[in-house]
Amino acid sequence: MNMLPAVRRPRTLAVGVVETLSQRIREGSLRAGDKLPTEAEIMEEFGVSRTVVREAISKLQAAGLVRTRHGVGTFVVGVVDAPTFRIDPEQLATVRDVIAVLELRISLETEAAALAAVRRTEENLQVMRDALQAFSQQLDTDGDTVGHDFRFHLEIARATQNPHFGELMSYVGTMLIPRSRVNTARVADTERHEYLRRVNGEHENIYSAIANQDPEAARAAMRTHLSNSRERLRRAQSNAH
Repeated sequence: MNMLPAVRRPRTLAVGVVETLSQRIREGSLRAGDKLPTEAEIMEEFGVSRTVVREAISKLQAAGLVRTRHGVGTFVVGVVDAPTFRIDPEQLATVRDVIAVLELRISLETEAAALAAVRRTEENLQVMRDALQAFSQQLDTDGDTVGHDFRFHLEIARATQNPHFGELMSYVGTMLIPRSRVNTARVADTERHEYLRRVNGEHENIYSAIANQDPEAARAAMRTHLSNSRERLRRAQSNAH
């Protein structure tokens, strides 16, 4: 069923999956409350990898069309019943817009990290570790790290064991990752691999604090991570004027 050339990059393949599933939701063949096919079923139908499927689902979450319930599955929210809160792509057109979202993330995710340090399970830790390893592998092969970055942050939200944190992160989706909206390495005048290795190092600090069940260290590590991203963008914005 997938007519996209195999040589296209995963991001393009993901867009194809998103467009098809979005159309099915709009046309009503997938209705509000319906459970999406499993990752394996989508992989088989579209002839794409698991990474592509997860990126596509993240984009559908960001569009407010689906919602994932951890351990249960991904369900159609529907066009009419989609949440009223949203950050539309056009609201993230400039560096200033992305900085504004980072300010939102700082307030939300620093507390989520502290709660996760107290409440996380071994399963939560394993998902975080898998995301960090996948991030590192993609970095080594010059692949797309955005989906794994988002998965790491999403699992921290889920590790709070407060469903509202996870649902909000799932809804907003990968658009919360600055480099999915702007080339953060370029605007910060930093070589891409160096920038992403620094990001991954900051992730490791967050993970260690959560694994050690140290809420204050987790809060501080998350604040440092997100504040560093904000300050890099602020410097780039200042230099551009």
